[in-house]
Amino acid sequence: MSNSADSPQSGSSPVRRRDFRPVRVLTVAVFALAGLIFFTSFNTAKGTDIRTDASMLKLSDLIQERSHKNGLLDEANGSLRRDVESLAERDDGSTKAEDEKLTALEHRAGTQRIKGKAVTVTLDDAPPNATAKLPGYPEPQPDYLVIHQQDLQAVVNALWKGGAQGIKVMDQRLISTSAVRCVGNTLILQGRVYSPPYKIQAVGDPGKLKQALADSKAIQNYMVYVNVYGLGWKVEDDGTVTLPGYSGTVDLQYAKPVE
Repeated sequence: MSNSADSPQSGSSPVRRRDFRPVRVLTVAVFALAGLIFFTSFNTAKGTDIRTDASMLKLSDLIQERSHKNGLLDEANGSLRRDVESLAERDDGSTKAEDEKLTALEHRAGTQRIKGKAVTVTLDDAPPNATAKLPGYPEPQPDYLVIHQQDLQAVVNALWKGGAQGIKVMDQRLISTSAVRCVGNTLILQGRVYSPPYKIQAVGDPGKLKQALADSKAIQNYMVYVNVYGLGWKVEDDGTVTLPGYSGTVDLQYAKPVE
C-alpha cells in the first residue's frame, strides 16, 4: 500500500510534502550566534569601552601596590630580625670567638650594615626621540634606547670584580642569591618593581671600582650606545656612606640538595 503522503486521495487535491530546507536552519543558527556574541560583549563591557587600556592600568596599579607591600614587609622583617638578634645577644652561651666568627659571616652574607667609601653608577633610558649622533650608525630601534637586564648585570659583576664589599641596587642590598631581572622596561628585584633611572651603589676602593667598570667588555659595548644614542651613564664618588643590611629572607626556597 502506498503512503498517503505520496498518493493523492480520490476526490481531493494532492497533499504536498513540505521540503526540508537546511538553509533556513543555518540562518536561524547564525542569528542566534550573533545574539549570543552581542550579549557577551555587552556583559563584558558593562557599559565601558573595552578597547581602552584600563585593564592594563589596573594591572600596573596592582603590581605597584604589591611592590610597595613587599617593601613594607621587608622593613618589618628587618626590624624583627634585629629584635631577635638583640635578645640572642643577651645570653646565648657562645664564646667571644664564636660571636666574632658569626659577625664576620653576617657581614659576608650582606645581612649587616657596611660603612665605607662608595661609588654610584646611574643608568637611564635614552630620550624617546633619540637619533644616531655619530655617522655610520643606523637610526635607533626602540630596543636600542632602553636599559636591559644585561646592562645592569654587567655593572654589578664589574663592581664585584673590582672588590666591592657590598652593593646596593636602588634601595636594596644585594646578597649571593639576589637576581637582577628586567621585565619589559622595569627592574624586578627581590619582589619589588623599579623604573629607570637605575642607581647601583658599591662600597669599596673607588679607584679599583671605577677601573673595573672601565675594563668590562660588556660595559664598553654599552658605552657605544651611550655615545651614539644617548643612553644614560654616570659614575660618581659618594664619599663615606653606610649601606643597609639585607632585610629579606635568606632561606633557599627552591634549591634542593643533591642526593
